[in-house]
Amino acid sequence: QEVTVEVLEHLEHLALVDFRDAEGVERLRKAIRFADLLQEVNTEGVEPMDSVLEDRCLYLREDDVTEGNCTKELLKNAREKVEEYFVAPPGNIPLLKLEEQETFLQGS
Repeated sequence: QEVTVEVLEHLEHLALVDFRDAEGVERLRKAIRFADLLQEVNTEGVEPMDSVLEDRCLYLREDDVTEGNCTKELLKNAREKVEEYFVAPPGNIPLLKLEEQETFLQGS
């Protein structure tokens, strides 16, 4: 399956991932090839599962916080932030305009 500009733009917005460089586009192409292989697996007669652990009893545990108070340290990783929140595109991952993506894809 060909990676079109529209598919690239849609995936970037959904996943908040930047596929601008050749490495990112190649990683995406490999993922698509792998997904295509999965489509070839014969699953006829196999019941869908909710979880790989659906036959086990899962117990809840207490959520013990062992670390914390590191908001300032974590926010140092943000290219752009508002109050105590990361800003998603176009702040942290600047996305290419549609015509820039077409130019990039033609060069890869």
